[in-house]
Amino acid sequence: MGLAKTEMFTDQQNEISLFAKVFGHPARVAILQHLFKINSCVCGDLVNEIGLAQPTISQHLKELKHLGLIKGNVEGTRVCYCIHKENWTAMKTVMTQFLNQDVTENPSCC
Repeated sequence: MGLAKTEMFTDQQNEISLFAKVFGHPARVAILQHLFKINSCVCGDLVNEIGLAQPTISQHLKELKHLGLIKGNVEGTRVCYCIHKENWTAMKTVMTQFLNQDVTENPSCC
């Protein structure tokens, strides 16, 4: 049996790929922007804020939480979400190192 495709790559390459994937949907970007804007936990007004159906919002929250960029706390029958500060900082470090790579001039390159 062959290797899973992710096993062909380094942990860092897989991690960068997962971060890129989570930012690859505008709804998840909008959710993160809203959480930063309010600078507190949100407990259900995302449907009105983002404009998508509740099941869709829930799926995007699940993806963000699975990657650890947000965390959720149960308050009664609701789950309140906020940015996971430590994981956000770690993600920024990984992505900044990757994105700060520069191409040097090479006259023999196409």
